[in-house]
Amino acid sequence: MNRVNLAIIGGGLVGASLALALQAGAKARGWKIVLIEPFAPGDTYQPSYDARSSALSYGAKQIYQRLGVWQDISRRAEPIKQIHVSDRGRFSTARLSAMEEGVPALGYVVENAWLGQCLWQGLDKDVVTWRCPAEVTRMEPLPDGYRLTLNDETTLECDLAVLADGGRSGLREQLGVGIKKRPYNQSALIANITPSEAHNGMAFERFTDDGPMALLPLPENRCALVWTRLGMDAQRLAALDERSFLSELQGVFGYRLGTLKQVGARHLYPLTLIEAEEQVRPHLAILGNAAHSLHPIAGQGFNLSLRDAQALADALLASEASPGDFATLQAYRERQRMDQNLTVGFSDQVTRLFGSTQPLVSLGRNLGLLGLDLLPPAKRWFARQAMGLGTRPDA
Repeated sequence: MNRVNLAIIGGGLVGASLALALQAGAKARGWKIVLIEPFAPGDTYQPSYDARSSALSYGAKQIYQRLGVWQDISRRAEPIKQIHVSDRGRFSTARLSAMEEGVPALGYVVENAWLGQCLWQGLDKDVVTWRCPAEVTRMEPLPDGYRLTLNDETTLECDLAVLADGGRSGLREQLGVGIKKRPYNQSALIANITPSEAHNGMAFERFTDDGPMALLPLPENRCALVWTRLGMDAQRLAALDERSFLSELQGVFGYRLGTLKQVGARHLYPLTLIEAEEQVRPHLAILGNAAHSLHPIAGQGFNLSLRDAQALADALLASEASPGDFATLQAYRERQRMDQNLTVGFSDQVTRLFGSTQPLVSLGRNLGLLGLDLLPPAKRWFARQAMGLGTRPDA
């Protein structure tokens, strides 16, 4: 029977980021880390027009710089130089600018496949090993850790088990960890778009009575579309032929980027705000979408999870106790509580505020956007939220 210090269940972007944040300190302490992942990461990056992307905040860039992988990531990271926020059919808009904030970019849009490749290539094989393809089918708490049973019937014991296996985590349910759910009754339609005009690093957040949309800059003058609509309407849009879809999208977005010429594969994701009622137990931590799954329109979900991963690594490496020590895990949870509460609340309120069709709410948000563009303190607060710096006392 094998035993390791940390078992990270889920080797995606959050799990790999945690391993990366831990590995230098783990090597100094002689810790062994295993990543357990059902889908094997590719040995090489394969460019794809339809690649899913993540919007990394400026704060996320700072974390990856400290971890030594940003130089590689930046080779295919499209900088967000400006953010244009508008409310369809109303007069007010707001613009956020990297130049005004004194930073090279407000954030960066990176294809998930490329980001994952950079993270996996940065892992130290002497410290971090893979069990892949493999799945954990059962978790049994022990006095000094967890026993994990894998789908090949082998077992593995660990001092600390980290659940980073996504928002539909079956293991979270198996362990009896409750969740709070707030359905939005919406689905996100995700696709890549090619406009006729250069995006020049401009990101668009556009709010309509039918739901918000975001268009984010990608390399090769593509844009990543996140279009939120009611469930049945989202299914209708996904089923349209390319010409009809682009025509409808053009009518909602307008001609800020000229004619929308091409759309790639369309994918639908039902949207629900999910929060785990527990994020730590003795010898257990829950990260990523398994801990909190947010609406994508504000672009806060992965960035919050990355800050969680960095904070957990910092707490574990600052402690003299074993990785599964409950007091250490509780200290991590308390440190991140404000960040999580503020970020989840900000994302949820933005979604609800700009999803309402009530006249008074519409007037209020219209005035709010106007005030945001005219009042520097309010604008700076909003920019810091978008940059992933608004909840950090040290930033």
